[in-house]
Amino acid sequence: MAVKADDGLLSTLSVDTSIMIVEYYKWLVDVKHEYIMSKQILRSGTSIGANIYEAKFAASKADFINKLQISLKETSETEYWLIVLQKTGYYSQQFDPLEANIKHVKNTLIKSINTAKSGSNN
Repeated sequence: MAVKADDGLLSTLSVDTSIMIVEYYKWLVDVKHEYIMSKQILRSGTSIGANIYEAKFAASKADFINKLQISLKETSETEYWLIVLQKTGYYSQQFDPLEANIKHVKNTLIKSINTAKSGSNN
């Protein structure tokens, strides 16, 4: 399956997001001593990029779209954990760029999925 034109953007965003997630995870564990929710956000936040990278080698257009939709679900879950962590005092404004990056990834994924669904069958 050929990768869509904005794959470079998605790939870059997903790696940047994963790095930010890992940094947030380490802060949660080292500074806040939070071990349960930190693992949840680590898992969902790094899964976003893993599925975007898997989509590069999708066996079909349907598989490509499915991988991006899984990434979108993981993005939504990561947003959820950010909200919970914020509302329970496990957040610092230093991670505001992470929140903005997650929203950017989500919007880019939505556009990519819609483009892939409306595109040709190639």
